[in-house]
Amino acid sequence: MTDRRRLPYGADAPPQKLLIGGRWVPAAGGATFTVENPATCEPITRVADAGTTDALDALDAAASAQSQWAATSPGHRSRVLRRTHDLLLERRADFAELITLEMGKSLAEARAEVDYAAGYLRWFAEESVRIDGTWKVSEDATARVLVMRQPVGPCLLITPWNAPLAMPARKIAPAVAAGCTMVLKPAPQTPLTSIALATVLIEAGLPAGVLNLLPTTAPAAVSESLMKDPRLRKISFTGSTAVGRLLLAQASENVLRTSMELGGNAPFIVCADADVEAAVDGAITAKLRNIGEACIAANRFLVHADIAQEFTERLVDRMRGLTLGSGTEPGTDLGPLIDRTQRDRVAQLVAETIADGALLHTGGSTPDLPGYFYPPTVLTDVPDGARITREEIFGPVAAIRTFRSDDEALTMANATEFGLVAYLYTRDLGRALRMSEQIESGMVGLNRGYVSDPGAPFGGIKHSGGGREGGNSGIEEYLEQKYIAIDTSTDADTPAVPDPS
Repeated sequence: MTDRRRLPYGADAPPQKLLIGGRWVPAAGGATFTVENPATCEPITRVADAGTTDALDALDAAASAQSQWAATSPGHRSRVLRRTHDLLLERRADFAELITLEMGKSLAEARAEVDYAAGYLRWFAEESVRIDGTWKVSEDATARVLVMRQPVGPCLLITPWNAPLAMPARKIAPAVAAGCTMVLKPAPQTPLTSIALATVLIEAGLPAGVLNLLPTTAPAAVSESLMKDPRLRKISFTGSTAVGRLLLAQASENVLRTSMELGGNAPFIVCADADVEAAVDGAITAKLRNIGEACIAANRFLVHADIAQEFTERLVDRMRGLTLGSGTEPGTDLGPLIDRTQRDRVAQLVAETIADGALLHTGGSTPDLPGYFYPPTVLTDVPDGARITREEIFGPVAAIRTFRSDDEALTMANATEFGLVAYLYTRDLGRALRMSEQIESGMVGLNRGYVSDPGAPFGGIKHSGGGREGGNSGIEEYLEQKYIAIDTSTDADTPAVPDPS
């Protein structure tokens, strides 16, 4: 049964509807699906389930709105984003409760996500009025070179369930700022927050057709139908590397612009000279933020052998002191994982690792609670090549290995196809710079367990994707450059000095 008190929707935007062309409409055939509370396994509500017909209707709306939206003044686009930012913060408590309800994270973390999402709206509200170009004289002075930036065009935005407000905001904000129209496909586990965000954007003045919203349980079919249509010009995806590879292959057919923020396998390196207490604080943040369900979560703990015992003991002590429970309950530190599939996958990874010889220090068994809970878990003596070191855990499990030298740590850290983020703790400035330069990742948290910042370029290398979100480069992902050569030649434009070639 729907708990309407916890769903911050207006009367014109019931969660059962899709947003297409500025109107809330049912899915073709009236299809719906259930959204579940992962802390209780109980249904929250039912949501319209988009199909390929709905997808093409949404792209029709986006394509029809593109030229007029692109012609809108940067100042107007900026004001829409700033007003959305203000409304989001005014309704911070409602949005936080909704995030917790459908995703499971604690209310404290959900409130932090609202602030983080609002930061992207503010940042790109300011970037929208700073889109510039260049003007210069050609080498032979017979022309003027004008370079302008224009919106890419209609975009498909695909977002994951682990940050149901921040990920849509991180993609919608630069698209709006650049003058692009959008089709947003949120994850089926967490569509309610995206629907709530869409209502706020409309209230803030976003015109009909600029944002279209398609919750669906058939993401592959919906995405493929959109990407085959030549009117779509860009796809931005946050999710697994496996799905990213498929989308990149599909994008090649129409040579779409792509932004891919894919999987991670973050090393968390603690050198012998590190402040151990600070490193443990950072480990708790990097490992347990979002219940460990984050692409930037620390996945492999690499600790110098001289301090490994102290680090492990302190980490185990901190992990044991955390409380599992529904995110809405006071005193809860960690909520549930997103669903049964993810909970069972984490449990299987831990069981495999222990069977291969790892030592369990805390956690390691599913608690007797309703919902998809898994306890904070610490493993040491993790064997070389264990699956838990090669795959994203996406859960509250710290797998610790040791090293003896900086070179050994770097070899271990870089022994992965992924390259999204790494964490490094050391008090030696020279070591910090050398190792940061040699770590193969798009981001490094240096003596810090948290790297996300709207004003910084977020993204990875290798199989962790391409492109950047946020920072000064974030809006460039939604802009094309156009070069105009302006002839200014006259009869007098003859070289004063002969060309030596």
